Amino acid sequence: MSVRIAGAPLDAADSPRVQPRARWNWLAAAGTEAKLLLVGIPVLLWTLIPIYHLVLFAISPKQEAFSGALFPEHPTLRNFEIVFGQRHYFLSHFWQQLWNSVFIAFSTGVLTLLIATSAAFAISRLKVRGGRTVMNLALFTYFIPAAFLAVPMYKTMGAYGLLNTKWALILAMVTIASPYAIWVLKQASDKLPLELDEAAVMDGATPPQLFWFVYLPLMTPSLVAIGVYALLLAWNEYLFAFLLLSRDTDVTLPVALGSFLAADDSPWELLMTTGLIYALPPAAIYYVFRRYMVGGLTAGAVKS
Repeated sequence: MSVRIAGAPLDAADSPRVQPRARWNWLAAAGTEAKLLLVGIPVLLWTLIPIYHLVLFAISPKQEAFSGALFPEHPTLRNFEIVFGQRHYFLSHFWQQLWNSVFIAFSTGVLTLLIATSAAFAISRLKVRGGRTVMNLALFTYFIPAAFLAVPMYKTMGAYGLLNTKWALILAMVTIASPYAIWVLKQASDKLPLELDEAAVMDGATPPQLFWFVYLPLMTPSLVAIGVYALLLAWNEYLFAFLLLSRDTDVTLPVALGSFLAADDSPWELLMTTGLIYALPPAAIYYVFRRYMVGGLTAGAVKS
């Protein structure tokens, strides 16, 4: 009769089912990983190939842009010099248009945060009567495609004298981003313990103090995620920017890039170089705040 020391691992004689079960679990885990790789590798390639071509065009001379080579024989940074130096007709206002995009994107993010944070606090923590109904009605606007709202938005901005101003596009993007932002922040706010509010009120905190010293610090991940979401939404917008802004010095860079396609002999290498430059800031922003994005945007989506 064998004696096993307490805490020692079981051998095959002591538990003949342990090894087959462990082997089966390992095979199941390996099969799951293999399936994920079969899906993940094509998705990764599908994502990276356009970026590869973007970089390829950006570092290629004009005569080699459509050569079909995997890498240009004479790579160059001259395309970046032309873009930064505004040495092409379509790039004569590059820095102004880039600034327009930055200003509109950050203004949209700030205003969306201000509106959505205040609304979510009032609905979730202060329990304002009718707040949930207003939020649900706002979410119903997403049943209407954004393209269908372009003409009504154009007429509205014209009626208020805001056409061809940056504020026309800022207000339009805030209108589109706010319903979703309110819903996400409200759901995240519902997860915060009400006991914190009750304790603060017992200590004499007023609603503004409750908002600044209790609510905002606990909502930081969701606030960052929503701010980045609204910023990127405005940064990548084309349709509303095309309709609401017309002067070359007022349009955003995506609209300016569209003018390249109107030429008979489009300078594709400059188009791709400008597109690559324009894609770097949102990529950097997402990289910096990536740890907030998933948790912040899905906070409260699943109730326990």
